[in-house]
Amino acid sequence: MSSGNEKFDYDYFVIGGGSGGVRSSRIASKLGARVALAEEKKLGGTCVNVGCIPKKLFCYASHFRELFHDAHSYGWPKIDMKLEDHNWKKFIESKNAEIQRLNDAYEKTEKDANVKVLKGHATLKDKHTVIVNGKEYTSKYILLAVGGHPVIPKIEGHEHIITSDDAFFLENLPKKVTIVGGGYIALEFACIFHGFGCEVSLILRGKTILRSFDEDVRSKLTDELKKNGINFRFETEIESVEKLSDEAFRVKFKNDKTTIDTNLVMFAIGRKPQIENLGLDIVGVKTDDKDVIQVDDYSQTNIPNIYAVGDCTDRTALTPVAIQEGHYLANMLFKNEQPRKVDYATVGTTVFSEPAIGTCGVTEQQAIEKYGPDGYDVYESTFKPMFVQLPKRDRKSYVKLIVEKDSQRVVGIHIMDHAAPEIIQMCSVAIRAGATKELFDHSIGIHPTSAEEIVQIREKREKKKE
Repeated sequence: MSSGNEKFDYDYFVIGGGSGGVRSSRIASKLGARVALAEEKKLGGTCVNVGCIPKKLFCYASHFRELFHDAHSYGWPKIDMKLEDHNWKKFIESKNAEIQRLNDAYEKTEKDANVKVLKGHATLKDKHTVIVNGKEYTSKYILLAVGGHPVIPKIEGHEHIITSDDAFFLENLPKKVTIVGGGYIALEFACIFHGFGCEVSLILRGKTILRSFDEDVRSKLTDELKKNGINFRFETEIESVEKLSDEAFRVKFKNDKTTIDTNLVMFAIGRKPQIENLGLDIVGVKTDDKDVIQVDDYSQTNIPNIYAVGDCTDRTALTPVAIQEGHYLANMLFKNEQPRKVDYATVGTTVFSEPAIGTCGVTEQQAIEKYGPDGYDVYESTFKPMFVQLPKRDRKSYVKLIVEKDSQRVVGIHIMDHAAPEIIQMCSVAIRAGATKELFDHSIGIHPTSAEEIVQIREKREKKKE
């Protein structure tokens, strides 16, 4: 089928083979567009190779030591696993095999969709021309889906620091781990390493973890992680990292000039768009002072035929968001579909800590700003999850609902529980649908579960004093 754009080599040229780029290219091709995709590494982007997928496998692996211990209270033989009992090499080999399977599946998906995959670094020559491996390709539309990479601080000894990307390929499991950061990645890896039996110290420049999350969830999760045995140092910065041996380092702090010795130093202080040598300056694509590509509500840059999705636009840096951005864009360009905006306000998200947290909608601070201090109500419940009753493990779960007073719509749901990632997905559907507190109240809970707390909270919490 002719697309009517034969003066170009392609109708759609996608730079970046991550989740957003692959989805957009595949949908566009199925809609009849001539599509090419350039990727210099493996297909799947951050999520498949050094993000969501291997991270979740690491989470699974790290849970077994505690499960083996707790199984004794359920009548199974007592098994106290130590760090040395774990076969790290075998686990990494299994993880790598699974990631390769996914890489191959992505390759096949693109091939089956008739997308031309070009392996190499892509650079813009002009607004319709891309250079890959020295060859020029022209396209009517160009999509930038280049993702991001971890930020590495410029401190003395930075060459001894690893990032989350490196953590997935460690040759050995360290006994002592120092992690710098207070966001998703830092907390998840703190829990992962602790789960394996490592001694973990978490270093934060600020006063709290997860700054964008609800204050109550942050506070309660911090309490749980401290009870688990993770060491916190707030309002602290690292001045230098000194190598003592191949597997030993000394960390020096700015604040009080004290030091700690550790076997691994990992920084998880954020990611930045991967726009180096992309040619944005040549074409004139606008970025901000953090290298974030500037786009409108429909992923269009200031150059009309060039679009961008995913982490390089820093709207909501989550894999499913990039996928929807890419899908909506392909439909808009090649299906003549009415442009659709991604609803970022109701995106559910989770942190795979232990216990995990899931959140969707507004935080209490956002509710104050949006509805006023008297324009919302809070319903909350703190309880001990059933699974830890027999092991007598000191662990709490937490559920919080935020309800707009006038409409009685539930506008925020925040959960801390091992099952929170599974629960929060359908909560996001309820919030998008405009479900009211009355609907929650008259929904029958599934017993016994942690999720039933969501529909059983009846008493309003008193407003906090300033």
